[in-house]
Amino acid sequence: MKIIKPITNWLEIRACAPTYGGWVLAVTAICFFGAGINTMAGWLYAISGISFALLGVAAILPPRSLTGLSITRRPMQPVSAGDDLTVELEICNQTQQPVSLLQVEDILPFVLGKPVQKAIETIPSRGSYRWVYYYPTQRRGVYRWQTVELGSGAPLGLFWCRRQRDCAATAIVYPTVLPLATCPLIDEMGQEESKRGDPRGRPLQTATTGLVRSLRPYRIGDPTRLIHWRTSARYGELRVRELEMVTGGQEIVIALDSASNWEEENFEQAVIAAASLYFYAHQQQLQVQLWTASTNLIKGDAYVLETLAATRALEDASSVVPKSYPLIWLTQNPLSLTTLPQGSRWVLWPNISAPAEQEVINWEHPGIVLQSDVSDGLRLRALQPQLQKTLKSY
Repeated sequence: MKIIKPITNWLEIRACAPTYGGWVLAVTAICFFGAGINTMAGWLYAISGISFALLGVAAILPPRSLTGLSITRRPMQPVSAGDDLTVELEICNQTQQPVSLLQVEDILPFVLGKPVQKAIETIPSRGSYRWVYYYPTQRRGVYRWQTVELGSGAPLGLFWCRRQRDCAATAIVYPTVLPLATCPLIDEMGQEESKRGDPRGRPLQTATTGLVRSLRPYRIGDPTRLIHWRTSARYGELRVRELEMVTGGQEIVIALDSASNWEEENFEQAVIAAASLYFYAHQQQLQVQLWTASTNLIKGDAYVLETLAATRALEDASSVVPKSYPLIWLTQNPLSLTTLPQGSRWVLWPNISAPAEQEVINWEHPGIVLQSDVSDGLRLRALQPQLQKTLKSY
């Protein structure tokens, strides 16, 4: 069987290969021909001749039916991990004859999933067939594939052939963005920057032009830096600014330590954390950028998501960690926490494969050490509540 399968595949792709029914008819035709030689009966020669003729026609027609078919693919919209990709193909019949009993197979990369097949009953002459299918995604990434395969055994089903068409595809699956209600990593950093002021000694001012300023009652989880103290004192209750933005200060940088060695599960959580922190800071009207080892500083929702979809551990470092901005440093290497710029924060993932606790010694900046659940085989606990917990200084 190990020898027969490669031969069959070679025949199907370059010519055509007999199906089970084809082999049965071929053996039957040979038997009738042998019986005709022994008995010299003409009707046996006739049956064997008709059988061989059917086999010949069945071997010629399937490759011819695939000759005039072309395939085009529509661009795929990016989706978030867990959502379905929408894949759309159009198969065009450029011949004067209809094509029937066709099988189309989209050869997906194995890291994304198994190939998807579609049986098409008929494509009319000079017509087309639009095939749309939805494929579930589980993990972020940028997936590329090139091949769509056409197969046919029409009209008799005695021979089967396949032909491959180049039809490039790129699917972008964004990392999950957690809906953070509050995040001390960012909230307290903004508060600290407002108190510290700019290098010339003046406090940071809030933007007063181009934005509609409004006040609303304080809700649990609102950053304290947005509280309007004078109005709160007048009304006797806390009032919070909406659409208020800190300007004139340093930008916040979400920095992913993608040049270091990571455990796979930890790195996937770090990518989710980077996306969630970026969009939380963006919602809080802060100036925020993303840094990875291969891209340097970037911003823009779509660009950030595409970068995080494509990033991987042990990336080639084409840029150095920025030292002129306060960072939120996401890492699995505790030694890197001693070199962060002033005002930085950090999130440290424990090494799950080495359950021994990592020693925390007098780090200058506050941050979060993610906790693991010992009862669950040292798997990390849910990420969202840990990103929302109070910072600690070590």
